[in-house]
Amino acid sequence: MEKKEDPRREFLINLLSAGVFITGTLVSSLPAWAMGKVPQRLQPGKSIYDLSGNVMVNGQVATEDTYIDVNSTVTTGSDSHVVFVVKQDAFILRSNSQLIVEGNAILSTVRLLSGKLLSVFGRRSESHKLTLKTTTATIGIRGTGVYMESEADKTYVCTCYGEADLYANKDNKSREKVVTKYHDAPRYIYASRSAGKNIEEAPVFNHSDDELALIETLVGRSVPFNTAGYSSPRKTRY
Repeated sequence: MEKKEDPRREFLINLLSAGVFITGTLVSSLPAWAMGKVPQRLQPGKSIYDLSGNVMVNGQVATEDTYIDVNSTVTTGSDSHVVFVVKQDAFILRSNSQLIVEGNAILSTVRLLSGKLLSVFGRRSESHKLTLKTTTATIGIRGTGVYMESEADKTYVCTCYGEADLYANKDNKSREKVVTKYHDAPRYIYASRSAGKNIEEAPVFNHSDDELALIETLVGRSVPFNTAGYSSPRKTRY
């Protein structure tokens, strides 16, 4: 019986043949399995897939054995990151970031107080709609992938796929519903522009399809597109 080709290996070969190199080496935003660590759905009782540098959970230094549940605070220092799961949702929290996850049986609110977060969320019913909050924005979603950067005066948000309702925190005239299949509607959401002008079109940057594929795998799902040969701007590290 012919052995079926490992799709992970096939994907890596496709990337290699596409010439995805920077200064002679593969960019390190390739999924971890491409560098020797094969992702799979995390086992019960496990939350953290990967971490590096200074990572704290509820004020305690985190290790790969640390469990992250709802109603936790996760922070990262310089040159640090953590890739983790909370129930049916998965995250990459980049360096110099602070995140609070809140809820009961499932997450209900994700607060990115500062920094950068890539996240994927399982499908929710209308009665369990999830809210993402930053310094300047409120984002209502159900099941989707989202990348956010939170600064004091603006938020960057890319709804990578799925639906999201975007609101400027201090301007009830700045709101927008976006429905995307593939990074179709990235936005800046500002703190204090004139009424109705606090949501603005933005480019796609600082996150990759490979990262989305990785964290969807950790919760037993896959991205709704083919990542082979992806050549848009990529991160070179978490």
